Amino acid sequence: MHGPASSGWLLVALCAATGAYCLLRMRSSVEEQRSAAGGEALMGFGMAAMAVPAAVFTPPAWVWPGYALVFGAAGLRALWAARSGRHHLHHLVGAAAMVYMAVVMAGSPAHAHAHDTSGTPVLTGALLLYFTGYVLLTGVRLIPVVAAAGSGAGAPPVPVPLPGQGPRAEGPAADGWGDRPELARACRLSMAIGMLAMLLPL
Repeated sequence: MHGPASSGWLLVALCAATGAYCLLRMRSSVEEQRSAAGGEALMGFGMAAMAVPAAVFTPPAWVWPGYALVFGAAGLRALWAARSGRHHLHHLVGAAAMVYMAVVMAGSPAHAHAHDTSGTPVLTGALLLYFTGYVLLTGVRLIPVVAAAGSGAGAPPVPVPLPGQGPRAEGPAADGWGDRPELARACRLSMAIGMLAMLLPL
């Protein structure tokens, strides 16, 4: 996880910015949106702290069991919430990945986080496959879908809402930072990319 300082700081910046945006999403008027954003903010800031280069700061040994407890609780909450929405299962996998990385870090020498191979290859591989698939699928969903309004040349394209989104409402609520589904999806995509970067050295 703690690789070269330059890439480490880029990962810190990406995860911290994602966590900050998730805090903004918590101002949404939709309860489900606020609940999901809270868990994602925790994930973003937790990943940012975990990605700080070891040359700058090496956390004390008690930090990693603390990580495992916090994200273990977040995973249980996501599992409970999954009864009402399958998308919470992604939060469950993310929390499980954080617990796994914390356990690996707790068992690694303090000076060799990036080069230790104490992670379970099968579990690491399964998480890498999951997050790679999630990144690809979410990236495809972020591609704008357009349909021609007419058959004539030069006809302006008409945006078509993605499945499950429904038509965008007009007015202030549609433009609110906490209620933009494409930004929320980009936020989750950023965290999944960050998770891939953190899992690769294990």
